[in-house]
Amino acid sequence: MEVSNSIFAINIHRCSSFFLGLLLLLASALSLANAKTHYHDFVIEATPPKRQTALLLGEWWNANPIDVVREATRTGGAPNSSDAYTFNGQPGDLYNCSSQDTVIVPIDSGETNLLRVVNSALNQPLFFTVANHQLTVVGADASYVKPFTTSVLMLGPGQTTDVLISGDQSPSRYYMAARAYQSAQNAPFDNTTTTAILEYKSSTCAAKNCSSNKPIMPPLPAYNDTATVTTFTKSFRSTGKNFVPTDIDENLFFTIGLGVWLMHCHLDVHITWGLATAFLVENGVGELQSIESPPEDLPLC
Repeated sequence: MEVSNSIFAINIHRCSSFFLGLLLLLASALSLANAKTHYHDFVIEATPPKRQTALLLGEWWNANPIDVVREATRTGGAPNSSDAYTFNGQPGDLYNCSSQDTVIVPIDSGETNLLRVVNSALNQPLFFTVANHQLTVVGADASYVKPFTTSVLMLGPGQTTDVLISGDQSPSRYYMAARAYQSAQNAPFDNTTTTAILEYKSSTCAAKNCSSNKPIMPPLPAYNDTATVTTFTKSFRSTGKNFVPTDIDENLFFTIGLGVWLMHCHLDVHITWGLATAFLVENGVGELQSIESPPEDLPLC
């Protein structure tokens, strides 16, 4: 596998998921920029993190990724399994080809940093963890959540999770690791593990800029560990109580601006499998329930 520093090799085959990840990352950065946690109708001021680091998890193929998608479209099957996963475009030093280009994330003893983790893979949910460190989840998909502590994250494609990490361990080097969550039986998938390194700036190895000191490896859940996934997803709570009416008098479907709406699974490859539905929205009664006529100067298709 040849990895070039000039190639940002994360999910270039899946523009919608990749750019969705970037958009969610930007929105998340804007929404959480002031490091405030909202509870009910008051605000708790939190100490701003010392630094923020974006971690984009992606996939790498030893092939033209456009050809991978085209082959899946032609056959109607799932895309071929990737050959590696990546942190910010680098597979990490568990792969023979990229040991010199592992992503380094700095931290100092006593400080708290913000990690913005994005899954921009094709259609693979991913586990994420950091050796010997707890993660405090404070946001997801550009929204605040009630903070909770966990040792592992699970992100679906296009999802983002914002976590706080504290430099409360011995100054050393610790692996950040990500690998697949795959619960479907007998379905092929990439079972490799990608890594980055959380490096304490005060560690002896960091001062010498050495690579011989092997970072500490975290335990990772089994590929099919649905119990861990369920525990993680059930931990999400809103920062306030939201009351939802349970007595429904009438069901309404609102649309804005379009006469035909296409609804499909969030994975684009599933459209080719027929997992999509088109809704034709007809005019209702009166002007307010009707779609406006196009302007006279609207270009024709």
